[in-house]
Formats: sequence, C-alpha cells, structure tokens
Amino acid sequence: MHDLNKTKISVIIPIYNEYEGIPYLVDNLNAFFVQYPEMEPEVIFVNDGSRDHSVERLLEMKHGSYKAKVISLSRNFGSHAALRAGISIAGGELVCFNYADLQDPLELIIRMAEKTKEGSDIVWAHRESTKVSFGEKTFSSFYAYLMKKFAFSNFPEKGFDIVMFNRKVTAEVNSNVEANSSIFLQILGMGFRQDSISYKKRERKSGVSKWTLSKKVKLFIDSFVAFSYAPIRMVTIVGISMFFVGLLWTIYIIFRKIFFHNLASGWPALMSILMIGFGITNISLGIIAEYLWRTLDASRRRPVFIIDKIVEL
Repeated sequence: MHDLNKTKISVIIPIYNEYEGIPYLVDNLNAFFVQYPEMEPEVIFVNDGSRDHSVERLLEMKHGSYKAKVISLSRNFGSHAALRAGISIAGGELVCFNYADLQDPLELIIRMAEKTKEGSDIVWAHRESTKVSFGEKTFSSFYAYLMKKFAFSNFPEKGFDIVMFNRKVTAEVNSNVEANSSIFLQILGMGFRQDSISYKKRERKSGVSKWTLSKKVKLFIDSFVAFSYAPIRMVTIVGISMFFVGLLWTIYIIFRKIFFHNLASGWPALMSILMIGFGITNISLGIIAEYLWRTLDASRRRPVFIIDKIVEL
C-alpha cells in the first residue's frame, strides 16, 4: 500500500432529499476516516435544492474525523451540476465523488488514491455487478454500447459512477463548465493518463433512487448531442437512404405503368408513404433542433449552477 499520509482528498457528495439517510452517511464517514488520522479528508456536501430538512440534519450531525462543508445551491440543478459546484470549491490534491446512499463503498477512495500515486491523473471505478431490473440493465447496456461505438472507444461496458482525479483535471473542469453535458464523459475525453479499478455495488440502505427515467433519457440525449456527431450523421444517412428508396420506387411505378398498365390508385399506400416520410422528417428536425437549442443555450452563457451559501463545519 502506498503512503497516503498528509494527502488532502476532497470527497464530493450530492444531497437531494436524503433526510432519512443522513445519519447512516455521516456515521460511516466518521468511522471510515478515523482509520486514516494522517490523511486530510475534506467532505463537500452539495445540497441540490432539497425540499426536506437534509441540510438542517447535516448541520446537526457531528463530523469528527474529517473537515466538512455544506454547499447549498439556489435550486435543483441536477446531480452533474452539483458535482461541478463541489469541484469549484474543492481544495484537495485529489478529488472524487460519492453518493449519500453509499452503494459505492468508501474504501474506493483509498484504492483509487493508491492508483494516482502510481502516476494516473484519472482513476475510474467500474461496477462488476449490480442488482437492477431487466429494463434498467437493458437501458444501461444499450447506452454503453452506443457510447463505446460512436463517442468513446474506452467507455466501460458496465458504466461508472465514481471517479478520482488530480488538480490538473480539476483545473480543466473548472475552466470549461459545460451546460447540458455529462461531467463523466467530459473527464473521460480529456486524454490524461487514466486507470481503473472494479468493485461490487452495494444495496441501498435507505430512501429511494433519484435516478428517474426522465433523467436517464436526458443523460442519453445530452451524451450524444454533446460528445458525438452520430445523431446528425444518422439524419444524413437516413435522408440519402430515403431518397434512393423513393427514386427506385418511382422507377418501378413508371415501369409498371408503361409496360403493364395494371397499377390501381391506392390511398392506403399513399398514406403509408406520406406517414413514413413525415415521421422521418420530424425525427430529423428534432435531432437538429437539439443541436440548435444547445448552441443557443451555450451562447447565453447562463450559469450551470448558482451557489446560495457555503457553511463550513
């Protein structure tokens, strides 16, 4: 094991309506970091617009074996924006993420930190297995396949939730705060020296997952629009394909009309062609609109997150 003494590590934990799980979270943090008295851990809790009393409960708890800060955002900006807010004030030599449900064990912090001592700028924690429904598993596998094929060849098949990186990466993230984007994919695409470890995800002890279907769909769209030209290329390919299909169909109709004279007019066939054509057109326009909207959003330069207040514990 490499010597991690006097290493300052910032652990960023987004908080959104986690009132019931706060005692479990804080107790585990205290029990974990007390084992490393020479380390300088800093835990940054980012309150992402919680509507319960999560912040008040955090302030009431005793944070004994680590320094703690609570950042409150002005409203709910989403988990990726909350992570970016934590990075913006993190003072550690190393920065990593974790989550209030502690499905990702705290021991990952030490394992990833050891990897950085071997020379890596970025260390990923890949899930070996996780108990999820068939639908969630299918969505994750499909998402990983598309990302690996069209965006990042080094994208892990089972995805990732946890990453640790050094000050070099922190500076790059803070200098380019992207809206409607995945912070994980931004870090993955930086090209610094990277390594990985694997682990088994634990079951959630309390509360319910905030990773809803709408958030998954948004991440899916953001990932491809922000990091891949595949959707816009697909529009071009579909348009060219439909043009040639239409051309062949036209030649076929003319041939039948000239040589056989047996074509009867049919509204069902015409309606089918029109519906398919308009459907493809609308899908294509929707994809183009996603790019245009994101370009407009970026040009406005609105803040990705707004910090309301910071409390040091």
